[in-house]
Amino acid sequence: MEKQKFYITTAIAYASKKPHIGNSYDIVLADMIARYKRKKGFDVRFLTGSDEHGQKIEENAKEMGLTPKQLVDKVAGEIKSVWDCLNVTYDRFIRTTDLDHEDAVKKIFKKLYEKGDIYKSEYEGKYCVPCESFFTPSQLKDGKCPDCGRDCIDSKEEAYFLKLSKYQDKLVEYYENTPDFFTPASRKAEMINNFIKPGLSDLCVSRTSFKWGIPVDFDDKHVIYVWLDALTNYITGVGYNPDGSSEDYKKYWPADLHVIGKDIVRFHTIYWPIILMALGEPLPKQVLGHPWLLSGDDKMSKSKGNVIYADDMVKRFGTDAVRYYLLSEMPFAQDGVITYENFMNKYNTDLANTLGNLVNRTIAMTNKYFGGTVSKPTADFDEFDTDLRNVAIETVEKYDKLMDVYHNADACETVMNLARRCNKYIDETMPWSLAKDEASKDRLAAVMYNLLEGIRILAQLIAPICPESADKIIAQIKCDCDSLDFGAVDSYTVGEGQPLFARLDTEKVLAELAAEQEAAAKAAKAEAKKAEGIAFLDEITFDEFMKIDLRACKIVNCEPIKKAKKLLKLTLDDGSGKERIVASGIAKWYTPDDLIGKTVICVANLKPAVLCGVESCGMILAADAGEDDVKVVFLDGVPAGAKVR
Repeated sequence: MEKQKFYITTAIAYASKKPHIGNSYDIVLADMIARYKRKKGFDVRFLTGSDEHGQKIEENAKEMGLTPKQLVDKVAGEIKSVWDCLNVTYDRFIRTTDLDHEDAVKKIFKKLYEKGDIYKSEYEGKYCVPCESFFTPSQLKDGKCPDCGRDCIDSKEEAYFLKLSKYQDKLVEYYENTPDFFTPASRKAEMINNFIKPGLSDLCVSRTSFKWGIPVDFDDKHVIYVWLDALTNYITGVGYNPDGSSEDYKKYWPADLHVIGKDIVRFHTIYWPIILMALGEPLPKQVLGHPWLLSGDDKMSKSKGNVIYADDMVKRFGTDAVRYYLLSEMPFAQDGVITYENFMNKYNTDLANTLGNLVNRTIAMTNKYFGGTVSKPTADFDEFDTDLRNVAIETVEKYDKLMDVYHNADACETVMNLARRCNKYIDETMPWSLAKDEASKDRLAAVMYNLLEGIRILAQLIAPICPESADKIIAQIKCDCDSLDFGAVDSYTVGEGQPLFARLDTEKVLAELAAEQEAAAKAAKAEAKKAEGIAFLDEITFDEFMKIDLRACKIVNCEPIKKAKKLLKLTLDDGSGKERIVASGIAKWYTPDDLIGKTVICVANLKPAVLCGVESCGMILAADAGEDDVKVVFLDGVPAGAKVR
């Protein structure tokens, strides 16, 4: 019998910088779902990757002295490395610079153009560079980007547009006929009220103001804009091509689930379905728009200094600890929070104390009291046995229901509740007391068996969440039976117990982190100064500084110097009763009318120099206020000749 297919994707990470732990939630959630579906017998196809075109990448590469391709090769490698350290079982890591993707995107664009769903016009309006998104004035929030809150720039350029408005009614009809398309369901109301009811504007799908993108092959002045490029990875990644698609595409499309962040729900539930409608392809079955993981009370931002990286967490605490925190602390519909304190508290409470301690002491007692081997009892001894078995059965049923609707935090809590019940069972049955009475040996064996069955089921349930730990538990109890029925195993012969999670010394780790963050902040500050071109001169003594004679001087006349476009000839009143002439290279930023009557600071004892035929006796002070921007320092109101100290 052929397996039921399940095609799952994540949003592809933008290859402008290394992803932080908040970005990592997306991939860990999708991996949990993929692993769960595989255990349920599904033929799973799991796609992730990187989005590698656009204006921001072109600009970042230029600032770094790299080509765009060099930058995305570097960052895509970092993204893939982070995903791998989180033990993610994707089938393909697609890059939008992959040749098969670029070829298909060109043909998709041409097909939609020839069909009349793409047309050439001109865009004029607001544009957010970081989000690579255009907005109408009504979509802005307090005049800023509604997605990231940054300032938008005015943009005007020739562009091709996709006719979203043509498919608006058909899209709403799909919403109504596919009640599970949105999850959480509240996302549907957001899209209808915020975007569809006001009326869909046609979507800009090409740009001419930058070059780093897939070229429109019949109009090479244009590159294909991000959303038509990025979103189509979900079909090109399994072999879609307008000239003929692969067997994999026919097998796996439509996607069963797109896993994305809530900030890009609009693109996946409005733009993407309409692109597919225009292509005549089936629509995805469901879009999961998960909430954000916040650092403390705020979004993670390098400028705010609150960024946490998943690979750093993995190096310190282990892969499964990071996966467990992400999956257990993120509510289904509200934003989650991560701090090091919260992380370590949950690590110690759930993983070290509840789960790890349960496994360790059960295996230790089985070895101590029975040489590691116990068999299935013939009957329950008391109500504690019955209750433990019933809790295990209820846990499996509840877990499946929660995992089927992607309530991962609740599923984690359900698993941990079974572990807590097993620990309580130890307290109720007191194996150490039973071991003192030879007549209670059968009862003690039953207790050990029941605990091992509980642990075996725990390992199966936690496998999609903490796969390495599940494998370690299975290795220690020497039983890989994947049945979730309590009592499915006839006997156990366990191995040596090994701690799963070493308890953390919270105060010690926090102190280490504080020292590391302080060092990183200093390094970042130094790097920022270096990047800004700030290079301070060698130190001088106070006596050396006092040799510089700074005077307030009033500009009484100013005129251009004919032989020099950059220089202005300033006639200054320096308070001595004699005129002072200074040639200053500020003609690009100031006219004579801007300066006459102003008081400036002059280095009065600078050795005279002849500049373009003018003997300059001094230098006025000015500041580099930014890239190609100079500001003269004015001292209006200060009498000519006053010494500046």
